[in-house]
Amino acid sequence: MAITKTKQPAFHITGETGWINDPNGLIYFNGRYHAFYQYYPHATNWGPMHWGHVVSTDLTHWEYLPVALAPGGESGEDGCFSGSAIVHDGKIYLMYTGFWENQGGESIRQLQCLAESEDGINFKKRGIVIGENDLPKGYAPCDFRDPKVWCHNGEFWCVVAARKYDGKGRILLFKSNDLFKWTFVNDLFDKDSLGVMIECPDYNEDLGYMFSCEQFQPAEKGVHLNVHTSRWHVGKLDYSTGHFKEENRGIVDYGFDFYAPQTFAGAPVMMGWLNMWDRNLPSAKYGFAGMLTVPRKVSVVDGRLYQTPIVNSTEVLTTSVHGRFDDKVVKGVVTINATGLEKLSLKMRSNGVNYTELTLKDGEWVFNRSKSGEAIIGVEKDADSLNGIRRMPCSMKRDITLTIVFDEFSVEIFEDGRALSSTIYPPEDACDLVLTVKADSCKYARADVE
Repeated sequence: MAITKTKQPAFHITGETGWINDPNGLIYFNGRYHAFYQYYPHATNWGPMHWGHVVSTDLTHWEYLPVALAPGGESGEDGCFSGSAIVHDGKIYLMYTGFWENQGGESIRQLQCLAESEDGINFKKRGIVIGENDLPKGYAPCDFRDPKVWCHNGEFWCVVAARKYDGKGRILLFKSNDLFKWTFVNDLFDKDSLGVMIECPDYNEDLGYMFSCEQFQPAEKGVHLNVHTSRWHVGKLDYSTGHFKEENRGIVDYGFDFYAPQTFAGAPVMMGWLNMWDRNLPSAKYGFAGMLTVPRKVSVVDGRLYQTPIVNSTEVLTTSVHGRFDDKVVKGVVTINATGLEKLSLKMRSNGVNYTELTLKDGEWVFNRSKSGEAIIGVEKDADSLNGIRRMPCSMKRDITLTIVFDEFSVEIFEDGRALSSTIYPPEDACDLVLTVKADSCKYARADVE
């Protein structure tokens, strides 16, 4: 049955039709940014995974290209799972997880494969490059996925998520001289993850951080409330031992809908999946399910990950605010600069009955989507989740900059390098914004995305 897309976000990446999840293979090649993603074009639910493909020159306006990888062919895999990209000898190489269902359970095989392209559009599969026999003893080939590849001192390195037969998630390090023959180096942390399984490891050598996603991560003091979470680890990889020396860690995004962050090869820019597993997706009726976050410039400051959104936009309004200010915003970027901030309430995508709210309370940003519109229901049973609430620390600095990226079905909130991202599905007439603020001074600005 053919799918017709009747609505879509203005500038967030979705599939042409159907389902998407993890960003894959983010890379700059031949003058364009390439973003791939897990994709099932034939339905608005997860299915046999392909690699969808878009390109951009400004990281805001994206053009669809043909599907880069599809299951089957000579390799016969049942799915092309997540992975990464690297440029070598003028070609793009995609390193991805081939998935073979077999009889299910322990008979599943997830093995690391390679594909190459000279033009960045048409890809040829080159087969398995890290197979079952390349795994160290005691690690399960049914949970072995999501390779992230990079080059260091003339050698290729990659981290791959794995699991011990009798344990939980691990991250394994491999190295190669040619991208085709790989050797196991070490277990990066040499201990189990807190979650049941780790996914989508991502290492940025220049900035000294690693991302990892933990499935069924236990809650920690009001964070990691989603069924799965995304962590950052600041530290350094010791290539001589194959261990990652962690100095600090934290949560990548405090919102309801964020997973699988990945960094562009060669650029300090990250994107994630702007959804979460085990939720209903109201957008399915419009012919798409799932989208990616806006690109985010990332840095490490004082041992902590910092993120700022990258959106090509034009400022169209700026004003000082004393008390209350009203505007209309469905898509665009709003920036609020406040000095001596004491109180703030921001109602977004409001029609009086429905609205999404952000308030400052007791040193926290409190996000509430309980009245946003169509209900988004997940499996989480804690009080905040059931009440549509997520929380993010506020810097409480003398000068605060709050940035909100709006699109048709989402809000992404940034302050002091932290991020809180969530989907919303408000009625079409819910376009009002009401800002109420108490501060020594406050400036409001809005920029439009064309």
